[in-house]
Amino acid sequence: MSPQLSAQPAAEGTPRREQRRVLALDGKTLRGARVRAADGRVWLPHLVSVLDQTSGGVLGQVQVAEKGSEITAFTALLDPLDLDDVLVTADALHTQRAHADYLHRRGGHYLMTIKANQPTLLARVRALPWTQIGVADRQRGRGHGRVETRTISVVSLHPCPDLGAEFFPHASQAIKLVRRRRPLRPGGKWRTETAYAITSLTSTDADPGLLARWIRGHWSIENRLHWVRDVCFDEDRATAHTGHAPQVMSALRNLAITALRLHGVSNIAAALRHHARDPHRPLTTYKII
Repeated sequence: MSPQLSAQPAAEGTPRREQRRVLALDGKTLRGARVRAADGRVWLPHLVSVLDQTSGGVLGQVQVAEKGSEITAFTALLDPLDLDDVLVTADALHTQRAHADYLHRRGGHYLMTIKANQPTLLARVRALPWTQIGVADRQRGRGHGRVETRTISVVSLHPCPDLGAEFFPHASQAIKLVRRRRPLRPGGKWRTETAYAITSLTSTDADPGLLARWIRGHWSIENRLHWVRDVCFDEDRATAHTGHAPQVMSALRNLAITALRLHGVSNIAAALRHHARDPHRPLTTYKII
């Protein structure tokens, strides 16, 4: 699938820096499956996938024993891919110095969330003078029964703004995002969430609005892949548990989702119903006939 994704042309008039290929890496636990190890221990299989943010296509998947083992899947997933000038987005679990060095060696870039698993880095980023830095971009949205405001502040890490040592390997910018949400129902109260991130991209590579879009694109994986596999394919109730069966069945679901995305489908559920009515339609989508 990777060559097909690479061949997808950008829309006419798209600025050059917005044409950068962005891959998102994230994991999901199969809650209905159980795998028994050789020592008799039973665990829930955890699958880590890498996706193309633009198309929603799945480029690879690795099974690990549990969520805590997800870190080890990072290089295994990305090794087969061409990462030259590619941006990889990941959640805080993968904000690891070794991962940053790996992407730099491969010619790629990172955009990673910062949380308590990196306490020193989080404390330093929180302590930056965000009030003086100010808001660089603001976006508003209304839908799904709520109104939302998102603001982003960005500061260059060259020179290091707190006069300390290196923030993080190859880091160029620190990011603060503030999301305020309020239900549209009468009496709905505002809820505020603050998140921090770090990236190896410079301000020349990506402006604040573009960074905000890529971060939001990573969060949408839950809806574009995990939710689809759960709701459309009923994955969380799947009971396949022998050997590699959970991983194989999930890989087949990923294949179906990716094929439909490449075919221009946005509503996977409707597309599955459409294909189920005629046995020739899946063959056409997979270019078998």
